[in-house]
Amino acid sequence: MRDKPWIIRTYAGHSTAKESNALYRKNLAKGQTGLSIAFDLPTQTGYDADHVLARGEVGKVGVAVSHLGDMRTLFEGIPLDAMNTSMTINATAAWLLALYIAAADEQGVPREKLQGTTQNDIIKEYLSRGTYVFPPGPSMRLIKDVILFTTKEMPKWNPMNVCSYHLQEAGATPVQELAYALATGVAVLDAVKASGAVEGKAFADCAGRISFFVNAGMRFITEICKMRAFVELWDEILAERYGVTDPKQRLFRYGVQVNSLGLTEQQPENNVYRIFLQMMAVTLSKKARARAVQLPAWNEALGLPRPWDQQWSLRAQQILAYESDLLDYGDIFDGSPAIAKKVEELKTEARDELRRILDMGGAVEAVETGYLKAQLVESNSRRVDEIELGERTIVGVNKFVETEPSPLPTGEGSIITIPPEVEQNQIANLQAWRAARDQAAVDSALNELRRAAREGRNIMPASIACAKAGVTTGEWGFALRDAFGEFRAPTGVSSAARNDARCVDEVRGEVDRVSRKLGRRLKFLIGKPGLDGHSNGAEQVAVRARDAGMEVVYEGIRFTPADIVKAARDKNVHVVGLSILSGSHMPLVKEVVAKMREAGLDDVPVVVGGIIPPDDEAMLKDAGVAAVYTPKDFELNRIMTDIVRIVEKKAPSKAA
Repeated sequence: MRDKPWIIRTYAGHSTAKESNALYRKNLAKGQTGLSIAFDLPTQTGYDADHVLARGEVGKVGVAVSHLGDMRTLFEGIPLDAMNTSMTINATAAWLLALYIAAADEQGVPREKLQGTTQNDIIKEYLSRGTYVFPPGPSMRLIKDVILFTTKEMPKWNPMNVCSYHLQEAGATPVQELAYALATGVAVLDAVKASGAVEGKAFADCAGRISFFVNAGMRFITEICKMRAFVELWDEILAERYGVTDPKQRLFRYGVQVNSLGLTEQQPENNVYRIFLQMMAVTLSKKARARAVQLPAWNEALGLPRPWDQQWSLRAQQILAYESDLLDYGDIFDGSPAIAKKVEELKTEARDELRRILDMGGAVEAVETGYLKAQLVESNSRRVDEIELGERTIVGVNKFVETEPSPLPTGEGSIITIPPEVEQNQIANLQAWRAARDQAAVDSALNELRRAAREGRNIMPASIACAKAGVTTGEWGFALRDAFGEFRAPTGVSSAARNDARCVDEVRGEVDRVSRKLGRRLKFLIGKPGLDGHSNGAEQVAVRARDAGMEVVYEGIRFTPADIVKAARDKNVHVVGLSILSGSHMPLVKEVVAKMREAGLDDVPVVVGGIIPPDDEAMLKDAGVAAVYTPKDFELNRIMTDIVRIVEKKAPSKAA
């Protein structure tokens, strides 16, 4: 009997709820079988559109959802009882799920019919993606609350999606991806078990609703074996650690988005082959086949893809699922000695690393001590070194770089850009929403939310009541900030240079020479303004600058332009580097440059890195930025040499 195809999705959402709704309905009409919602950064981090940290970020990497009215609009004309909805949301997962439930209640959809997933994996946010808000302890409590609530009231909902996708994006090896994701699953189930709220069959039901969201990279055979190892290790953990006896509840159920880290700005048409090969790695093995697949677009390294670009990725899935005979056969890898050997190697190494984490006290403790983050930064540093030294081939980047001009559009109009009025309109709509609601009902709902948080009661009933009363995303977020506090995760970047740093002697000599000219060690501030939490690039620049002999100031993510300028003045730095991958570079960089001038720091050059179109690069330089680096600039030593020369031009005025 032919297998059913996996759920076919594209990860989508931008600007406003109305625009995103139109995109979803269009994609569903093209044969997409589920929704995967991208939310903007203010929504993901619990801020309203008019908060200072939301400046430039509204509607950029996803759709802005500030209140129940936005959620209604987002799903207008889409019956929620007939939809399987995945929401990539973590720190504010309880809130967005509450809004979704409130919208379903308005549609008259029974909660037990709702199907979908909240990602809700906070561990990987501390390690790679940066949309955390609260400390690890309260964050795990919120995850537990969502699991207990949905298991009881929404039995078809996956309350948590253990997400190893972003671990690989941050440089995780296959063994680290296995071990860290499994450690997260263990931490969550331990928290559920410790609550005492569910036992026996009820606990097994909770365990059976935990799903995973993984990544597939370019090492095709290794990725197939990694997925088979995931299946076998999760089954082993649920059986041996938790005593789950039903094999169906021990299934490793996962969705996948293939590797975006490996997409290239150079010769971007090659990304089509990369994406298809990576998709095959998670669909060919029947025993380890993904339950849902979403693919990036070929031009995602350039910016936000257009509907046609998303359609191209959608068609790739449909061709494999409906035109090939893939789903007609059993597992074609059973009995292969090469596959079996590699799977066992991965399982053995992953068990060892998982045991090391559990001996530390588990995933939460390994986050708080900085162990997991430091390991990822180190793994990513090795990957970057290998690419830069040519030891890892990236076609069109460090080998086979000769190319014909591409007929595919990569210039103006080739990506979606979000106009500034989207943010202005969202703020105006938010203010109108606040003015029209019953403020007494809002205050009462928020007070009940705070009491539930302080008293340890399940957060979901109070959150749903807040949604229906008209509470906003920022109000929900700050009510829980009052109760739980905020958290700043370890950066994973130590002050000590690596002993095994390779090929940095020449640039280190230049740093030493210019430092003597300056009269003190060249000091480099690396800042991430706004809400963009993708810090991998900033971390690697910090590591290479440190290894090259610079004094590095890097304190992590989520700073206002004013914070960065104050740090530049207080630390007396020679150069400021800004890293922004969310598309908010124009307003944020211009604000930093303006505030630098106001503070009398005109002689401190500013350099910028991120996904920045050529037209924006020219405008940033006109605004006073000394240099702009994009994904095509993979040679970190060249970037370091540039920065040294930029600083040297200012040397006479900076000499101590």
